[in-house]
Amino acid sequence: MIIAVDGPAAAGKGTIARALAQHFGFHFLDTGSLYRMVGLAALRAGGEPIAAEAAIAAAKSLDPTAFADSDLRNEQVAAAASIVAVIPEVRAALLELQRAFARQKPGAVLDGRDIGTVVCPDAHAKLFITASAEVRAKRRQLELGAEDYEAVLADIRARDERDSKRATAPLVAAKDAVVLDTSGMDIAAAVKASIDVVERRRSP
Repeated sequence: MIIAVDGPAAAGKGTIARALAQHFGFHFLDTGSLYRMVGLAALRAGGEPIAAEAAIAAAKSLDPTAFADSDLRNEQVAAAASIVAVIPEVRAALLELQRAFARQKPGAVLDGRDIGTVVCPDAHAKLFITASAEVRAKRRQLELGAEDYEAVLADIRARDERDSKRATAPLVAAKDAVVLDTSGMDIAAAVKASIDVVERRRSP
């Protein structure tokens, strides 16, 4: 079984996807981390502004084991990931890697921006996790320990703009996805609602 979990930054999709994988005993892939790896590699190769050539080369030679998770969790790398993700050649290079992961038994949960629409359009269950930009900015502010809420909110909105308007695989809910707005939910409620969606899709 393949479960696709999509949505914008800080909506809670990563937390929900991990919980789903644990609940059902499936493999889990944070596809955003792949783009963070490419973004970080491109930064290391040539600094800023990121050159498309460096990003494409990094995607084609990506070794996920060469990156520590701690290297990927900062705003500079997150911004770089959003920039390289609009490059069609980068997305193409990472596509088969993601699809191969999804084919693992007994099942896989993938979270990202285009899992249900591009990477795994035939996923058995599709969730689109969202929340208002203001709520997501507050969550990201707490996560980062940032002082400037307005700057975090501006970054969230800029990332939404890039992700939703890129020419290749824009951020959009699949037509058959269940949209879950977590603005007024705590983690437990959001996870339960997501598990219920998947359980309904698993029922004969």
